[in-house]
Amino acid sequence: MLCSDFMKSEYCVARLESNLEIFRGSLSAVERPQAQWKPAPDKWSLLEVINHLADEEVEDFRTRLQLLIENPNQDWPPIDPPRWALERRYQDRELQESIGRFERARRDSLSWLKGLPRIDWQTARLHPNFGMLRAGDLLHSWLAHDLIHIRQMNRLNYEYLSSQTDGYSISYAGNW
Repeated sequence: MLCSDFMKSEYCVARLESNLEIFRGSLSAVERPQAQWKPAPDKWSLLEVINHLADEEVEDFRTRLQLLIENPNQDWPPIDPPRWALERRYQDRELQESIGRFERARRDSLSWLKGLPRIDWQTARLHPNFGMLRAGDLLHSWLAHDLIHIRQMNRLNYEYLSSQTDGYSISYAGNW
């Protein structure tokens, strides 16, 4: 039996909500040196990731989904996450404030998503890079975006630990 689009949307919204705890857990007990640590100059830090998530929450996923639902022909505002990281100085921000900013934005998104009437998740528009994008595609991509960054934060936490072992080995943990 196939799930209805409504049930799929409920699943995505529930997962977006539960991911708040995952992000919070990934950043708990993180001090400023770890928050700013990068495995390489061209990679992001935990601090950059959480600020990216906050900006994407408001300026990308929620805005674009809302526009697609309410006015599918309206142009979407441009986004440039790599440029934002530099111009908005993510690396210089305070971690706790950044976490709070993301959590507030996510709660606002969840309130909006939960308050939506039954909508047509097949509503679509042409995207110059991705072809036809439906509202359901955006919602599922929003959740997938979370999962990508959860994986990234896990890797950053692992690599930071690996760089800070003071000669101890972490090989007993198993292969990454």
